[in-house]
Amino acid sequence: MTSTSHGTPAKLPIVIGLGTGQTLAFGTTLYLPAILAEPMAIELGIPPGWAFGAFSLALVFAALLGPKAGARIDQFGGRTVLAVSSLIFAAGLALLGTADSLTMMCVAWCVIGVGMSMGLYESAFATLSWIYGHDARGPITGITLIAGFASTICWPITAGLEAEFDWRTACYFWAAMHIVLGLPLNLFLIPRTKGDAPTIAEYNKSKPVPAPPPAKLSRSDIFNMPMILLAIVFAASWFTATAMAAHLPRLLQISGMDAAGALIAASLVGPAQVAGRLAEFGLLKKMHPLISSRLSALTHPIGAVLLLIFGGPVGMLFTSLHGIGNGILTIAKGTLPLATFGPVGYGARQGYIMAPSRFAQAAAPFVFGLLIDDYGQYAILLTIALGLVTFAALMMLRHRPVSGNAD
Repeated sequence: MTSTSHGTPAKLPIVIGLGTGQTLAFGTTLYLPAILAEPMAIELGIPPGWAFGAFSLALVFAALLGPKAGARIDQFGGRTVLAVSSLIFAAGLALLGTADSLTMMCVAWCVIGVGMSMGLYESAFATLSWIYGHDARGPITGITLIAGFASTICWPITAGLEAEFDWRTACYFWAAMHIVLGLPLNLFLIPRTKGDAPTIAEYNKSKPVPAPPPAKLSRSDIFNMPMILLAIVFAASWFTATAMAAHLPRLLQISGMDAAGALIAASLVGPAQVAGRLAEFGLLKKMHPLISSRLSALTHPIGAVLLLIFGGPVGMLFTSLHGIGNGILTIAKGTLPLATFGPVGYGARQGYIMAPSRFAQAAAPFVFGLLIDDYGQYAILLTIALGLVTFAALMMLRHRPVSGNAD
């Protein structure tokens, strides 16, 4: 592996490798039901809502097992964890492709959920923290820039495979891609041992080398106010992001846009997310991540209020503001815990902080759908409130300077 002059692995190959792997992981898990849930349900003779319910099981498994995966990365690095996740993703998708009943579909999604606990952003961020310590903010932004195109790349491929062949073929194709692409990326681009990456002491250019971070956090490390506030921040923001991903075109139509305009406006979310991440990488890089997170927490509420007042004519403005804020908050999932607690125990903390988010994410499509049925566009009052809760929680967090290189 290529390294810099002081022994730190070069960032670009790792960022490209992890970013590509995350694009594949997100495109074949979180973004898969949007395309395949309906054809699965039709063939198996079940309501589409049950197919989404089976997917929710994967999110529950990811929430329950995430802390264990993070703790292992803290101790041994992410190479093995991410490589195993590729194998589990492949097995789960292959099993999903053979499902002939709702029960088998649920089992397959549970397997995929185990892979999600090991192979999504939390593990990638923990891996970068293990490699680069406090200097992980730039690489974290880098992989989110690449993976921000997961839906843009994977949705058309999945839809094309389903239209040309069937949904089972799409599952088999993505299972194969985890073997031929995801597995080699994780095996060959992530450092094998702690000796291949800078220790925290080496990063800070001090000679004493500390012992490996503990695999388990104490109770006080987990149940404290900053951890609770961060869990609230990401649970609230992930609920909103998932609700918008599932219902945004419908919400825009209820607000006064026609079907074609709603789809065009909804399609702006992806580019807006990338624009937000580019801003984080450029204009906001010199700021403490807490400041950029506070600013981003307000973009969805502002856009939603405008949508309620002016309706369809500001639909594109709303989706752009939502996307920009969501893009920056995605980076904050990695940078805020690092800035608040440092790299020691980072992976385990990520698992605990993000566990409530998985449950919120599992509930969001169902809950927000019911609200739209009953209250129409005023359902968005819930996400406005959650945005304000996110902002308030971020305001309660202490602004601590990041040690190490200037971030």
